[in-house]
Amino acid sequence: MQAGLRNYLVVTGGYWAFTVTDGAIRMLVVLYFHLLGYTPFEVAMLFLFYEFFGIVTNLVGGWLGARIGLNLTMHIGMGMQVVALALLTVPDAWLSVAYVMAAQALSGIAKDLNKMSAKASVKTLAGSGGESRLFKWVAVLTGSKNALKGAGFFVGAALLEWIGFRGALAVLAGMLLVVLVVTAMLLPSGVGRMKAKPKFTQVFSNRAEINWLAAARFFLFGSRDVWFVVGLPVFLYSVLGWGFTRVGAFLALWVIGYGVVQAAAPRLVRRSHHGQGPGGGTARLWACVLALFPAGIALALQQGWDPATVLVVGLVLFGIVFAINSAVHSYLILAYSDFDKVSMNVGFYYMANAGGRLAGTVLSGWVYQTQGLEGCLWWSAGFVLVAALLSLKLPPVATGGKEPAIV
Repeated sequence: MQAGLRNYLVVTGGYWAFTVTDGAIRMLVVLYFHLLGYTPFEVAMLFLFYEFFGIVTNLVGGWLGARIGLNLTMHIGMGMQVVALALLTVPDAWLSVAYVMAAQALSGIAKDLNKMSAKASVKTLAGSGGESRLFKWVAVLTGSKNALKGAGFFVGAALLEWIGFRGALAVLAGMLLVVLVVTAMLLPSGVGRMKAKPKFTQVFSNRAEINWLAAARFFLFGSRDVWFVVGLPVFLYSVLGWGFTRVGAFLALWVIGYGVVQAAAPRLVRRSHHGQGPGGGTARLWACVLALFPAGIALALQQGWDPATVLVVGLVLFGIVFAINSAVHSYLILAYSDFDKVSMNVGFYYMANAGGRLAGTVLSGWVYQTQGLEGCLWWSAGFVLVAALLSLKLPPVATGGKEPAIV
C-alpha cells in the first residue's frame, strides 16, 4: 500500500503540472491571438484539431499504453506538450491559422495521452484496497485536475501580462520538462503494460457495460459544452455586457469549483460503504437530477427573469451536479475494467468523452447562432436525458475482481 500511495502521488503531481500548462496555453492562445487581430471564428478554429485529435489519441493511446506501459505514454505526452509550447515561440509572421492549429493538435494529443495514462494508472496503483479507495483516488485525481485547469487560466493570463507571450511559453515548457525528468526517475517501469501484446482491434470493448458507459459519457459531456463553450461566454459578453476579464475570471472560477466538487464526490454521493463504490443506479439517478438544471435555466430566461442572476446561480448548481455525474462515470470505467485491460478501456471511454466535447463545441456555435442561449440549454437537457436513458443498461459494480495481470 505504501508504494502504491507513493506512486499515486507521483502520478498525481505530474498530472497536476501538465494540467496547469494545458489551461495556461489555452488562455494564452485565446488572449494573444485576439490581440493579433484574429476574428472569434479564427480563434475558435485554432482549437478544432485540439479537440478532434483527442478522439484519435484516446483510441490509440489506450492500446499503446497496454503495450509499452502507462508511465511511458504519460511521459511521451509531457514531452509532446513541451514541443507544442516551443512551437508557438516563433515570430508572429509564422503564426498562421494552419501553423497554430498544428501546434494545438500536438498539444491535444499530449493532453489526452497524459490524461489517459494518469487515470488508468490509478486502477493499478489502488491495488486491492476496495472499491471505496478506488472511487476516492480517482475522484481526487479528476477533481484536482479540473481545479488546476481553472488555475491554469489565471497562470496563463498573468504570465502573458508579466513577461509576454513567448516568455510565458518558455516558463511553462521549462517547468514541465523538469517535472517530466523527476517523475520519470521516481515511477517504476511497466505500469499498466499487459503481458500479452494486445491487437489494435481489442481497443473496441466487447463488454456491454463499458460500451453503454462510453455512450452515456458522450452525451454527458456534449450536454455541458453545447452551452458552455461558445453560447455562454458570447452571451455574457455581448448581451450582459461583461468584459473579457470578468467573463474569463467567472468561467475559470466555475472550473475550479467544479473540480473541488468532483474531488469531494465520494462524500457527496455517500455510497462508499463496506468497500463498495457507486454503481449504475447512481449514474442514472444523478443524470436525471442534472437534466432539471439546464431546462430550469432555459425556462427562467424565457420567463424574463434577470439573466445574470439566473445564469450565475444556475451555472453553479449545474456545475455541482455535473461534477458528481462526471466523478461517478470516471469511477465506473475503472471499476468495470479488468486490471490487464484498463488502459484500453479508459482510452476507449475517453475517446467517447472527446467525441462528446467536439460535438458539443460545434453545436454550441450553431445552436447559439440559430436558437440563442435558451436553445443551447434545451439541447443540453436533451443530451442529459439521452445519457440517463443509456445509463439504464449500466449494472452494479462486481466485487472480487482479478489481480493485476501486468509486468
